[in-house]
Amino acid sequence: MARIDLQLAHSYKPDPRQDSDYALLPLTMSFEDGGAYALLGPSGCGKTTMLNIMSGLLVPSQGSVLFDGRDVTRASPQQRNIAQVFQFPVIYDTMTVAENLAFPLRNRKLPEARIRERVGRIAEMLEMSGQLGQRAAGLSADAKQKISLGRGLVREDVAAVLFDEPLTVIDPHLKWQLRRKLKQIHRELKLTLIYVTHDQVEALTFAEQVVVMTRGRVVQVGRPGELFERPQHSFVGHFIGSPGMNFLPVQVRGGELDVAGQRQPLPRALPEGGLMLGVRPEYLALAPAHAPGALLCQVARVQDVGTHQMLTAMVDGQALKARFAPEQALPVAGDSVWLQVLGAHSCFYRNEELLP
Repeated sequence: MARIDLQLAHSYKPDPRQDSDYALLPLTMSFEDGGAYALLGPSGCGKTTMLNIMSGLLVPSQGSVLFDGRDVTRASPQQRNIAQVFQFPVIYDTMTVAENLAFPLRNRKLPEARIRERVGRIAEMLEMSGQLGQRAAGLSADAKQKISLGRGLVREDVAAVLFDEPLTVIDPHLKWQLRRKLKQIHRELKLTLIYVTHDQVEALTFAEQVVVMTRGRVVQVGRPGELFERPQHSFVGHFIGSPGMNFLPVQVRGGELDVAGQRQPLPRALPEGGLMLGVRPEYLALAPAHAPGALLCQVARVQDVGTHQMLTAMVDGQALKARFAPEQALPVAGDSVWLQVLGAHSCFYRNEELLP
């Protein structure tokens, strides 16, 4: 296992001149030895580029990659001792499950007794002990990807195991089982795991630290709770949550806050001028008329989604989504309603960055 330090930028163009020319804008990052990380963001944000630079499949156009302080920028994946699991299964169909799992260990000429022990342990963790003697060719796509995961995890001496959206081919009802297994395996084996995904549920349920990326930039690194409660960038507020954070443009003038044309007392000291107010649907609540921090809105619709109700209200042409318990009595479409918007969970942004 290794601590991985990145200080780099990368462009696929030979002469980058502007931010849009970079797949990864200049960044400085560290991944601690034994940590479980997720790289989270939409397609094209630079997640896989970062992963491939760490693995040695790609050399950064600027900067360096360090493993435990050793410069490995131009070292191969073999020299870095990296295991990588890709989107689609990479296994040998002609081999049995046991032979596939043992293959990386036999390449390193480990004693057969140690190989059997290690293969047995990983198979048990992945609930494949009963399939060890089966040929991989006859297995489902789910089972083949579990073999791929096992091949990545079977070596004890790896510097890190890198996962590039490994659950893409897995049936949705099995994904949660494998995420749970990976988390369990991380706790037991203490491997450095770095997991690329565009799925926030995968990232937030698997990782101890989530690296949120957009447009080639890392905008926040934090625990799942930190990303939800205090998004450091408006993109994080929008991307994390279902639905994401509500945003309203506001103006601070003369010691008051203008929110959608409605004047409010300042909830705390804020700089003069235009800001963006962010508040999660979970933290909007029904309020008495004219209550401090409440806005007069008109209900557009109420949706019962089983586990909760989602109320959509309009204020000054802007939509606000509020989440309520399934049993709570709510107004209906067309009604006027006061929603508590300002409070302890309100976030304010300038130029997309959270104000302290």
